[in-house]
Amino acid sequence: MGKQLGLQTHDSLSVSGIETNMEMNATEKLYLPVDGILEMFNHLTGHHHAGITHPGLQSAALTPVAQHPKVSSISKAGMGIIKTVKGRWRQQEKRASRSSSSGNRQVSSDRLPKRSVDLLELGLTKPKNCHRVVVLGARKVGKTNILHRFLGKEFEEDYEPTTEDFHRKLFHIGGEAYQIDLLDATSERDFPAKRRLSILTGDTFLLVFSLDDRESFNEICEMLDEIKAAKAKLLKLKHPPRVPVVICGNKADLESQRAVRRSEVTDILGGDVAYFETSAKDDTGLEGVFRALAALGGLPDETSPSRHQIVPILTYQSMCIGQRGRGGSRGVGAPCAAVEPLARRPSFTSDLRLVLRSSTKQNKPERCQIQ
Repeated sequence: MGKQLGLQTHDSLSVSGIETNMEMNATEKLYLPVDGILEMFNHLTGHHHAGITHPGLQSAALTPVAQHPKVSSISKAGMGIIKTVKGRWRQQEKRASRSSSSGNRQVSSDRLPKRSVDLLELGLTKPKNCHRVVVLGARKVGKTNILHRFLGKEFEEDYEPTTEDFHRKLFHIGGEAYQIDLLDATSERDFPAKRRLSILTGDTFLLVFSLDDRESFNEICEMLDEIKAAKAKLLKLKHPPRVPVVICGNKADLESQRAVRRSEVTDILGGDVAYFETSAKDDTGLEGVFRALAALGGLPDETSPSRHQIVPILTYQSMCIGQRGRGGSRGVGAPCAAVEPLARRPSFTSDLRLVLRSSTKQNKPERCQIQ
């Protein structure tokens, strides 16, 4: 709670800018949290005087005293204040967790998940409403800022190598819950087996290159072939399958430095490919990218950032749990979404199990070759 007050022989006590020397015979230390306690104490007791209102501290600070209370008596007073404040805070936390902008019924805070929210594991959504987008591309092409735009964050001018390669955004649309996982597999470029596994777990793919970097375009062409080969091997197909992929030529704001033309992209990748030229800096062209990803994944169009409102994660959790308690939502509210702050990339073991389950269309599970 901020500062702590130490009482000891010949120590100097400072409260609200008023100092007093307190001589104490005891060598015992008492640490009493100060910031916020006095203000809360005033609120609870109905005192609204300026400055210090606690009798023990007020007399010590404002008037000279010949004899000071012992540590034990101050400790009891301090502990009484702390217990009162803690009780008040618990009540406030319960009320905060019960409140919801959607008007759903009140939900106790102890029912809210305390860890990363996986809607499928918690039984709050259907398997078909859980989707993973795998993002691939060379370094410094703007993948992180494109993901930031999708998550409702601002553009970052300074480049820093990607450290967070996994994000999760949760949606509440039309009375149903949706979960979209975003996996940036670029850091796995030096680990072919890991990247192959990440590719196999993808439902849709976003391949990003920079319009001012010809080599980055050549790299996503190779990645597209890698995706097709991996999916064909998983599904035991003789010919490369058609994969749900969106190609993004980023940094369209650097038109004078353009190294790749639109006609070249369509000639090499085909005219039917979902291709968009964007600028994460200017936030142009990205709406089409997000809508194309939603369409390819069978997701609602409201998953596009411009079509929903961002709400706090606790509000979203309360909404989903409240809906489950009622057995469904009759009054469907406006589309909303929350970014999961505790999202962490699932383990490779979990991903491998996911891939094995997806390949068991036959009676016998097949072994997944990721090498």
